[in-house]
Amino acid sequence: MTAVLIVSLIVLATFAGVLSAKHEGDAPAQGRRAMICSIAYWLFTVIVAFELAAGALWDLLRIEYVRVVLTHLGYPLYLLVILGVWRVPGALTLLVPRFPRLKEWAYAGAFFDYTGAAASHLWAGDGVGQWIGPLIFAGFTLISWGLRPASRRLPEFAPPVPEKRLVIWGVPILTVAAMMVVAIFTLPKGAPPQS
Repeated sequence: MTAVLIVSLIVLATFAGVLSAKHEGDAPAQGRRAMICSIAYWLFTVIVAFELAAGALWDLLRIEYVRVVLTHLGYPLYLLVILGVWRVPGALTLLVPRFPRLKEWAYAGAFFDYTGAAASHLWAGDGVGQWIGPLIFAGFTLISWGLRPASRRLPEFAPPVPEKRLVIWGVPILTVAAMMVVAIFTLPKGAPPQS
C-alpha cells in the first residue's frame, strides 16, 4: 500500500509538471525525443523533491529511524533540525518556476546531502545496502539538473520567463504539500534493519 501511494504521487506530480511546463515559457516540446526528455526531467525532479520533502519530515519529527542512523554515524541529533529545515525549501525550489540561481543552490545542496550521506556510511564501515541509496539519489539529482529546460537554467542560457501564473506556482506548492502528507503516512516504524 505504501509503495502504491508513493508511486501514484510521483506519477501524478510528474504528469502535473509536464503539463505546467507549457506555461513557463519554454518552446513546446517538438517530437518524441523532446517529450521523453521533458517527462524524464520531471520524473527525476519529482523523485528528488519527494525524497527531500519526506526526508525533511522524518528529520523534523526526529523519528527513531533517523535518530538511530545519525547516532550510528556519529553525528549529533541536532543535525536533524538543520537538515530538515533546509530540505523543505530545497524541494520547493526544484519544483517552482524561475529562480534559476536558487535552483543551482538547491541542486548543489541535494547533491552534497546525498554524497555526504553515502560517504558517511562508507566511513562508518556500512555495507552497500546503506550507501547505495544516497548515491542513487545523487545520480537522480544530476540527471534532473542535466535535463532541466532552458527556463530553469541561469539567465545567460534561458529566455525571459513570462509573468507569474497561478498554475505554475500552485502546482509545485501543492505537490510538495502532497509529498509531505504522503510522507507522514509512510513513516517507517521502529529502527532501521541492522545488517
